Amino acid sequence: MRYNFDEVVNRNNTDSRKWGTLEEIYGTTDILPMWVADMDFKSADEIIEALKKRAEHGVFGYTWEQDSFYDSIIKWVKRRHNWNIKKEWILFTPGVVMGLNLGVRELVKEGEKVLIQSPVYPPFYRVIENNNRIVNLNPLKDTGEKFVMDYEDLEQKIDKDTKLMMICNPHNPVGRVWTREELIRLGDICIKNEIVIISDEIHSDFILKGHTHVPLASISKELEERTITLMAPSKTFNIAGLATSVAIIPNEELRNAYEKAIEVMEIGNTTIFGNVGFEAAYNHGEEWLDELLIYIEDNIDYAMEYINRNIPEIKVYRPDGTYLLWLNFRGLNKSPEEINEALIKIGKVGLNEGSPYGKEGEGFFRLNIGCARSILEEGLRRIEKAVKSL
Repeated sequence: MRYNFDEVVNRNNTDSRKWGTLEEIYGTTDILPMWVADMDFKSADEIIEALKKRAEHGVFGYTWEQDSFYDSIIKWVKRRHNWNIKKEWILFTPGVVMGLNLGVRELVKEGEKVLIQSPVYPPFYRVIENNNRIVNLNPLKDTGEKFVMDYEDLEQKIDKDTKLMMICNPHNPVGRVWTREELIRLGDICIKNEIVIISDEIHSDFILKGHTHVPLASISKELEERTITLMAPSKTFNIAGLATSVAIIPNEELRNAYEKAIEVMEIGNTTIFGNVGFEAAYNHGEEWLDELLIYIEDNIDYAMEYINRNIPEIKVYRPDGTYLLWLNFRGLNKSPEEINEALIKIGKVGLNEGSPYGKEGEGFFRLNIGCARSILEEGLRRIEKAVKSL
């Protein structure tokens, strides 16, 4: 392989949220952080070199998105996901969470409801509640092998005040890559009930063997007309700090409303390094990503085998995509607080505790395996030590 993902990069003293906030989050600095969805790998050489070259110019004034910005994602989405999109559909947003926030603010009135499928990425809750909209929960069902959508519950939850649904595909934290059939059934319900959908597809490039990412809006003209798709190279290429993402909105009326929200908040301008990183990632990062996916798959295999062999008290669900494992600690018959305390004080390892993902996440923890194998091995040993102490 061309790229060395076994390299351990020292991220201390680099303003890293993942590594630099341990005292604030865990109360101590001797924690191995395996929590936030931020990989520990260096980005692709091509991205690094493009940023260096731009920095050498020395002038960093206002910028704008040229045709090459749009062309890079149009070609990427076609190559990786077989979806044909147009330049005029694409709007810049400074991050996918901001993209969720804009949709909620513009498409849903105060007091109206937004459907989400819990357990789910915590900002889904925050962008609804912080804007005085109402969370309408459609929990996923745990079959014991994987999580699936509960369509009957979804139809029952929709009422006259429900205007929007936000979905996560691939799903964070449960790791599902929704199949075409699952998405069609979901889409049919939303079409029948005139529900607009925001599809967070930020992890769409992390698709594991045997699975295929299907952009929701690519399925049919009807879904294209009611779907806002959020995408970014940030997770894929570990460049979240460049704060550059896009909303893809084929429906002109929806797009105009969304663009109005961007203009009101004055956040429609990209940054120089965001532009450069975005284009370099989509134009030149494919070989790096293909090698990374092999490494991620191997890490998942290793982690699952280790947990099943050495920590059978934890139930691990094999993900279809992402670099996140959703671990079920409920078999320990301990409270989340007791488990978290053991992880921090005994294991000296930091995971995401599941309750912020919703009530359905209580007793679960999220593990980030986007790191060098040696770090993963050490993290798993620490988790085992914590569990054995309970």
